[in-house]
Amino acid sequence: MKILVKGLFTILTILLFKTAFAQQATPEFKREFLENINHTREKGCNCGGTYMPPAPPLVWNDDLATAALKHAADMSKRNYFSHNSLDGRTSDKRMINAGYTYKGFKSFAVGENIAQGQMSIAEVMAGWFKSPGHCHNLMNREYKEVGIAKYEDYWVQDFGGRVPFSYEEQKLLKSGKAKLIEN
Repeated sequence: MKILVKGLFTILTILLFKTAFAQQATPEFKREFLENINHTREKGCNCGGTYMPPAPPLVWNDDLATAALKHAADMSKRNYFSHNSLDGRTSDKRMINAGYTYKGFKSFAVGENIAQGQMSIAEVMAGWFKSPGHCHNLMNREYKEVGIAKYEDYWVQDFGGRVPFSYEEQKLLKSGKAKLIEN
């Protein structure tokens, strides 16, 4: 009996320890990221040598957060660091598979930032804003939504931007006077 209790305690400790490495999208986690990003988007910033003017605030998207968490966990478990999964999937495919779809929208844009080793939201955000490519993603006016996850020491930030059809465009599509062309 003592061995069984000790074994259950060990298993429970491992499970609790492992889940501590996966940063859940708690309200505090979301708020801290959105405040950090949107504060900079509101005033504009320099990304490398390029000034990026102010941009509208981003809002949280759970589908993008799901895609981000799955990619962060995959990189951690399979020991790699790349925008492309080891099975060949790209960030746009992972976001679509997580439910962030383009069907029914006039335009669709996605992007991704990844990082490894940072210990806090402030540290990972400072690194992304110092990197011109990551900073351009953060300041991209096409992006309207974001989902972010941390798994162990892997961070993934997935961006999306979808523009719905106007009421008039929807009427034309429904009437057959306009056709939808997908590329």
